Amino acid sequence: MAEINLLDKYPQSKRPVDERGEIISEELKEVARQYGKDYFDGDRIYGYGGYNYHPRFWTDTVKRFRDHYGLGDEVRILDVGCAKGFMMHDFQLLMPGAEIQGIDISDYALAHAKDEMRPNIRIADCRDIPWEDNYFDLVICINTVHNLPNEGCKRALSEIERVSGGGSFITVDAWRNEEEKDRLLRWMLTAYTYMHVDDWKEYFAEAGYTGDYSWFIP
Repeated sequence: MAEINLLDKYPQSKRPVDERGEIISEELKEVARQYGKDYFDGDRIYGYGGYNYHPRFWTDTVKRFRDHYGLGDEVRILDVGCAKGFMMHDFQLLMPGAEIQGIDISDYALAHAKDEMRPNIRIADCRDIPWEDNYFDLVICINTVHNLPNEGCKRALSEIERVSGGGSFITVDAWRNEEEKDRLLRWMLTAYTYMHVDDWKEYFAEAGYTGDYSWFIP
């Protein structure tokens, strides 16, 4: 288990934390947590504000994953919380011989997924991943497990551990100091489980998660 930022090639944008913090409400969070059109392609206050494919987002990132984990072409990769399958698509372009699978709970995301990847996306809950033990060479889960309440999040981490026969990588909402905590609380819409980075490390151990991890800190 190691802390490593494998998303350092993903383009960064300035997040309007203060603007969202002024208008965020439980009603907005409730809409976002439906993971429907509002969350992906509605107004920015509900989520992405338009979740569209562009190669600049994932092309370098999937190469980063491949090189870090030393993946050959004929491997099995799972994207947990894959949304519209954009990262899956770029993995398939990079590694055409690989088996690329994804799960998500959003019917909307599946309906609007990349056409090439839609057959490889299942509607499934990460607390019950529908593959056998050690099936995948790499499991990636970006900003997903923290959207579950405490025990559900722990269960999801155990499931990621179970189906990964090789590497795994997750990102979760976290903070290292009070300033980062304040920014996170003003920004986040969907997370139920979030904590200090040191508490996360203890939590990973309790869940039996031994993979790699990094933090989402707005």
